[in-house]
Amino acid sequence: MKLISKTYLLVAILIGAAAVNLFLFYQDTTSSTTQSYSIIRVGDIKVSVESISGLAVEVANQEEEFQEELDAEYVRVEEMIRVIENGGTIKGQSLEKIPPTLVPDFNNVVSSWESFKEKAKKVEVTSAFDPESTAAMDYILQKNNDLVLLTNQMTGEFEGLDRDYNRHKQIAEELAECAVEIGQQTLLIKIGESESAQGQLKEKELEFEIGLRKLLQVSTSDLDVESVGMEHEELIPIARENSVSLRQLDPLWESLKTRITVIEDRGLVSPEFATAKDDMNSQKEILYSDIDELLQNWNLFLTSQGSEEQTIIQIILVIDIAVFFIVLFVIRQSLNPLESITNALSKVKEGVYGEKIDYKGEDEVGQLVDSFNIMSNTIKEKEEEAKKTDIAKDEFLAMITHELKTPLVPIQGYSDILLSEHLGKLTDKQKERISIIKSSSETLLSIISDLLDAQKLELGQLRMKKEVSNIKDTISKAIETIKPETEQNNIVLTSNATDQQIEHDSERISQVITNLVKNSVTAVEPNTGRIEVIMENLPTEVKISVKDNGIGIPLEKQKDLFKKFYQVDATLTRERGGSGLGLAICKGIIDNHMGEISVQSAPNQGSTFTFTIPKNTTEQAKSPISAT
Repeated sequence: MKLISKTYLLVAILIGAAAVNLFLFYQDTTSSTTQSYSIIRVGDIKVSVESISGLAVEVANQEEEFQEELDAEYVRVEEMIRVIENGGTIKGQSLEKIPPTLVPDFNNVVSSWESFKEKAKKVEVTSAFDPESTAAMDYILQKNNDLVLLTNQMTGEFEGLDRDYNRHKQIAEELAECAVEIGQQTLLIKIGESESAQGQLKEKELEFEIGLRKLLQVSTSDLDVESVGMEHEELIPIARENSVSLRQLDPLWESLKTRITVIEDRGLVSPEFATAKDDMNSQKEILYSDIDELLQNWNLFLTSQGSEEQTIIQIILVIDIAVFFIVLFVIRQSLNPLESITNALSKVKEGVYGEKIDYKGEDEVGQLVDSFNIMSNTIKEKEEEAKKTDIAKDEFLAMITHELKTPLVPIQGYSDILLSEHLGKLTDKQKERISIIKSSSETLLSIISDLLDAQKLELGQLRMKKEVSNIKDTISKAIETIKPETEQNNIVLTSNATDQQIEHDSERISQVITNLVKNSVTAVEPNTGRIEVIMENLPTEVKISVKDNGIGIPLEKQKDLFKKFYQVDATLTRERGGSGLGLAICKGIIDNHMGEISVQSAPNQGSTFTFTIPKNTTEQAKSPISAT
């Protein structure tokens, strides 16, 4: 018997059971349906009330396009209450008049609705934003550029002072940073994007006030300097010719400080609106409670009415269970041949494509098997095409990345020419801007180089020129490359490398060491940072470690460190930049040398990156330098 015939039989059985069910439930359904619709509409009131509360807030926020929708919701609720009370039709459904025993509960709902509607309308006509705070915020955003410019000018005026004014210079730089942060936090409050912006604004306002007072020789004894990690101190006066911007900054800050205090004390939302909204939400909860009580009592009322129908329900249940087991038995017998298809699908799930199912039947299962075999072959062909497409995409990306490096060379070259002043004298500001251009081009070139190396590794096209050479020279070359940066930041960089001839690509291994040391430079603190390049000469391999006393890496972040584009700090505001390709490239180079690379780290306990290079025993035997 074909599956379709069995299906027809099962459908006939189900239709027969359904006909019996309809016959038995007919009279009960007619009497209870209208009450069920009424209960549903009572529940719909809660949905509309929630919509009204949201729309009222939107209208209060000057979103006038929601006014028409809000008015329609008021009308919709009023109509539902009227029909539930007196009976009628909503959306083509007949509703029965509410039972007399539930009238008191219903009257509570109506009373709560009227109170809620009144409070919602009050929210609707109350302005959401405090005008004084809004005006203060606009003033701060308008004057913040002046504040930033003056603090930067003051920093420039202090540059010519001797070392007795180093603390003055530091405070001036901190004030410049505070000025920028004050503008940013004010803008976040205005657009409502940060819940903590108001507290951060208050903290920056206090920091700015403390720093400005110190420069003006004004006492800070009345300020809570400890709360922002600062301390009271007295500074020597600044000469008048070096304090022009400081004197201009004082009155500007006084005007801004007054407005910041308004924002701190009042916030952006008007008190009247907040009160009206709280009243509306409180009344909404009361209304919800009354609706829930009405629904609960109504369901109890229906339950008490249905006690006489339990016998019928039990009969129907027995019939349905019997029909269910009959249908289950027939379906089980019919679907046994599908086990082989299930096993084949499991293999497809595991990624095994192209296998065929051997089934000779001519029924619907046989047709399904033929379709599966065709599908399996098609998936295999598509997978091969997808692999070719991925390879072509990677090759294109490698090509276009290579082309992007070409225009950066003249940018760097001309930047160096301009900075050397061969084409004419430059002002300090011009030098600063050109230095930014040069630095940005170097950063972009580094990112492009990393991307190009990563793609070449992916395609297996990154060339390795392995020769037998002294690994100590390779380590020393890498250290010399990064040494100017470590000296500039007063970071101690040491190495214990010893002579050892092994087969390796000196340029690529130097690139690995440079990348790891650069990562350590960004992880350690200036003046206290310490980085060690440690070489261990083992019998079958050379192990090189880069150890630092930096911030460390959380354990849960370490498993993905060597993946392309992975960043330990993936936020847009991360302090340490990078393309996320350096460690992936390092791993590719070390893998190509048949070595291994790993990391050991913990937060605030530093990091140690270790990689190994196997020795070439043949070349080592020829070398006059033996392992130590």
